[in-house]
This record gives sequence, structure tokens and C-alpha cells, in this order.
Amino acid sequence: MHIPLLNDIIILFGLSIAVIYVCQKIKIPSVVGFLITGVLAGPHGLGLVNDVESVDALAELGIILLLFTIGIEFSLRQLLKIKKSVFIGGTLQVLFTSLATMFIMVRVGYSWNVALFIGFLVSLSSTAIVLKLIQDRSEIDSPHGRNILGILIFQDIIIIPMMLFTPLLANTTGGSGESVLLMIVKVLLVLIFLYVGARWAAPFVFHHIARQRSRELFLISTITMGLAVAWLTSSIGLSLSLGAFLAGLIISESDYNHQALVSILPFRDVFTSIFFVSVGMLFNASEFVQNPLAITGVAVLILAVKSIAAGAVVLSLGFPLRTAVLSGMALNQVGEFSFILSRVGLEYQLISQEFYQLFIIVSVLTMAVTPFSVGVSPRLAQALLRLPLPAKTKTGLESYLESPQERLNDHLVIIGFGINGRNLARAASATGIPYVIIEMNPDVVRQERDNGEPIFFGDAVHLEVLRLANIDTARVAVVAISDAAATTRIVDLIHKSNPQVHIIVRTRYVQDIGELYSLGANDVIPEEFETSVEIFTLVLKKYLVPKVDIDRFVSEIRADGYEMLRTMSRKSATFQDIKLHYHNAEIANIRIESSSVLVGQTLADIDMRNRYGVSILLIQRGDETIINPGAETLLQPGDQVVLLGTPACMNQVTGLLGAGGDSKPASERSH
Repeated sequence: MHIPLLNDIIILFGLSIAVIYVCQKIKIPSVVGFLITGVLAGPHGLGLVNDVESVDALAELGIILLLFTIGIEFSLRQLLKIKKSVFIGGTLQVLFTSLATMFIMVRVGYSWNVALFIGFLVSLSSTAIVLKLIQDRSEIDSPHGRNILGILIFQDIIIIPMMLFTPLLANTTGGSGESVLLMIVKVLLVLIFLYVGARWAAPFVFHHIARQRSRELFLISTITMGLAVAWLTSSIGLSLSLGAFLAGLIISESDYNHQALVSILPFRDVFTSIFFVSVGMLFNASEFVQNPLAITGVAVLILAVKSIAAGAVVLSLGFPLRTAVLSGMALNQVGEFSFILSRVGLEYQLISQEFYQLFIIVSVLTMAVTPFSVGVSPRLAQALLRLPLPAKTKTGLESYLESPQERLNDHLVIIGFGINGRNLARAASATGIPYVIIEMNPDVVRQERDNGEPIFFGDAVHLEVLRLANIDTARVAVVAISDAAATTRIVDLIHKSNPQVHIIVRTRYVQDIGELYSLGANDVIPEEFETSVEIFTLVLKKYLVPKVDIDRFVSEIRADGYEMLRTMSRKSATFQDIKLHYHNAEIANIRIESSSVLVGQTLADIDMRNRYGVSILLIQRGDETIINPGAETLLQPGDQVVLLGTPACMNQVTGLLGAGGDSKPASERSH
């Protein structure tokens, strides 16, 4: 039986494997690889796919699943942690970008409603691409990473109101108040349905489904719910995407949201990949070749407008120029949700097919540029910082937060108040070491200053901020932030301003050690290495490796500058000295019963090691733990005794301690 769609899917996935493999080699995100696959396989490329409409239908399913999972992952508690970036930053970014684009498009000659819709399209950025890039760079917890994440979350939410508002824009000239009123009624009905579903229906249904302990039943139920709610909203005139998002929200408020998300993710990844391929298939390479300068110019204009708008928003939130530049350069592309919204605009005839094709070409170009713009952003930020700009622009509007007034000497400077910074500050406070903290989260600064911490707001990549912390008279400086580029800059500044200060740096990867040492760091602690040290230490302890051997092993690794783990072989002298297995040893925890003949006797009287070949490691007596008990210790009923010995000796002693019996060992009783 011949199935044309099956042939097309095999071609698309097979070509995707080759393209994405190459993209991964040259550090280009997978999403861009799928777009390139679509360009190559589409009707404007090599023409490998015949049934484009069926591929588009599968792509629609990908959109539903994508929004469905976003709804499941949506959580108010997560939003509260970065609420300023989400609600203020996100709102301002969408507003500024939309209005700037609208102004440009009106000047070109478009009507205000079409221009506003185009502003909506341009204002959205690519969640998939940007989050993947900053996660790969380990910058999700950095100041610019938190701002980027917050703005992207808001964009993922605002797409729904934009979809609802699109029909109103299309009916601006010929619509009636009745249609607006009908739309409002539909929205209210959907909200009521959402509340009832999240509050009662979903928990009840999924509770009974989960009780059946059938993975297949749970998976089918989850997918059916998402598709059914999407179909319901579509049938009353709203979008499929809105219904999918609402279905995800309903499940997110139940106790089964995590399992539902895990179950649906593989299907989402498969079908969203088809969606991105289908978008790439719309790219008309011949049209781009006919007018490359104009299309490239539009793409560059969008990149510039979005970078400036997002950067200005981050600056207005009080963050330094560097954070604003990094955030703006990461959010300057057109996002995947813009493709969804553009299809809605095409359906309502807000944009023409020609404009839609141009928009697709420009969007793909901006997506393809994103990895490079993110990579160059630290250097651009550094170049802008050399310009004669106002100090508050460089250091942030929040720099009015009080800096230390007293002149500190021989103190500790802590840069970054995450988990490492907090623990270090707590230890310094407990031991009486004077210290000062530099942090870039203004909310954290305000809260901790109220708690009495010597903390102030500032970006330590600026020498002025370091001088406020009296870096020239400090004894130790600890850099504990997540931004790798900022870390290298800070270490260089500290060493040049005070070569005598002892610099301790936390980094993420071992490969960063060499550069940080060359810049003046005295000690570099790579997180991935310290995690591995902790893991193998715990493992060796479980195998009863002597503590002195473990300590010597760890010391040798650290003394070698972490090179030992890279070159160590199984024939290493240190490994030969460590006995990893004690096959003939056993540790047991035995409770002493009141009927035991050993109750009331001292350990000296029992002489368990010589008579039975067993050692007592500790005794747990109620809340008291007696480690390495002395010879005068009396055994009492209810004591829990931890013993070390061979299995044969353990069997003999177990009966003696627990159920009573002769106190002599078997060898003595035979005589």
C-alpha cells in the first residue's frame, strides 16, 4: 500500500538528521536546522515533498502540542520570583516594539490596524532558540538571563490576547459592536470553563484515570483532553492554539501536571519539529535572491529595533548597560509564535500572501542570526562601556542604593549573592570576618539590607563599583556569579586594581580554569569538578575505603590543578593503593533484647572482637549516639548496636544479642 505522506515524512526526518548534525557541529540551534531542512525540501527548494498540505496539518498539531505544554508548565509561583521582569519588563518590551514598528509601518503607508498587527508580529521573540542558547551558556541565573526569561514568559502569555484581538483589528472598519460583545461573551464562557475545569473536572477525571495505573490510559487521556479543548474553542470561533493553552492550564492546576508534561513532551518535540520544517518550506529562496539587499535591510532593521527596545526596557528596570545589551541582543529575532499569529492575520486578511511570504523570509533570517548576535553581545557591551556615557547608565539606575559608607580594610569582598555567596556571608559573619557584598538584583539588595547585610547594588565589571567595595584594601575577593564573560572581566579588573588581593573564583567548567589563572585568579573552583569529587568521595566511603586514602586522593587531584582526572588511568599508583572492595565484610544494625545474656555486661567483659571476631562501631541509645564506645560501656535493653565483621561471625552474634543463649563462642562450647 502506497502512502505518499509516509514518504514525505521519511524524507523530512532523514534530511533533518543530516542538516541538524551539521548545525550542531557549527553550533547552530536545532530550530534553525529544521528551518533549513524545510527550505531545502520545500516547493521553493529541491521540491522533495509533494503533499505540503498534509505536512501543514501535522504542523498544526505541533502548534497545539507546543501551546498545550506551555500551559502545563505555566505556574504563578514561578512567575512571582521574576515578576518584575515578567510583568513590567515584558509589558514594556511588547509595547515599545509594537509601537515602534507600528510607527514605521504607518510611515510606509499601511493603515493603523494593519501596522499594529505587524507590530505584534515583530514584538515576539523565539523562546525555543533563546532559552536553548542561554542554557547552553549556563547564563540562565545571570541578571540578563533572568530578564530574558521573564520577558519570554510574558510573550508566551501575551500571544493569547493578541490572537483574541486580531479579529477585532480585522473588523475595525466594517465590524459592529455586536461582534465585539459576542467575542467578550465567548471569552467569559471560556474563562468560566477554565475555572470549572481546573477546580473540579480535571482533578476528578485524572484521579480516577491515575488509579488504574495504566501509562497508556493516562497518555491517551492527556492528549485527548488537549485536542478536545482546542477543538471546542475552535468550534466557537476562537483559535485552536488558545484552546490548547487553556487545556494545559487546566492540567497545570492538578496533581498530575508533571506526569502529563513528561508523557506529552516526546510527541510535542516530534510535531513541533514538523512545524518548523513546514515554516522553512514557505521560504522562497528565489524571491530572496531577486531582492537580497531590501530583504536583508528589513531583517537588520528588525534586529536593531528589537535590540534597542528590549535593551531600553532592561535599563528602565534599573539594570546596568551591560545587562541591557546582553538582553537586547538575545531578544532581537522574530519568534516562532509570530508564525502562528501571522497565519491568523492571513486568515483574517490583515496581511496579504505576498507580505506573509516576505515576513517568513525575514523571520528565518533573524532566527539564523541569533546565535551569532548572542555570541558577540559581550564584546559589544564592553565596547559601549568605553564610551563617555553617564555613570548611572553604565552602572544601573538602581545604583542609588546605599554603598558602604565606612572605609574597610583587610576585608572580604563577595561578588554575587546566590547560594555560594549566601553561605560564604553566613560563615564570615559567624567568624567575625568583615565583608561586603556586591549584587545585581535590586530586590535582593533591598531585602538583605533590611536584614542587616552589608550589601549594595552594582555591576562588578565596572571599576567604580569595585572601588565602592574598597577592593584596593581587601584581603580576599570571591567571584561567585553565573556569567562566564563577566567573571573573566571582573577577575582582570580586580587583579589590575589590587595585585595583592587573593582572588577566589567559582566557574562552571574545568576548561575555564586556565584563562582565569592567567588573568590573576589565585584559586579557581570549577563546579563540575567539585561535584564529581563529592560523588566519588561518597562512593568510596560506601565501599569502606580508608578516609586517609580518600583525603590523599582528593588532595593530589587538587594539587595537580585538576589535571589528574584528565590523565589518570586505571594503573595510577593512587588507585593501586585503594582497595575498593571488601567482599568478606558486613555491617549490621542489631537491637539488644531484654532477654539477651549480654545485658548489663561491659564491652570489656564481653570482649567481642577477640572472642567473636566482631567489632562494635557505635551504639544508638535513644537520642544518644555513642561512637567508638569504651570498654566500660554497659549494654542495655533497647540499645541498637552497629557491628562490623564477616557474615559467619555476624550470624553467631545476632542470636547472642537478640534472643539470648550461651555467651561463649561455639569454639569454646565444644570443649
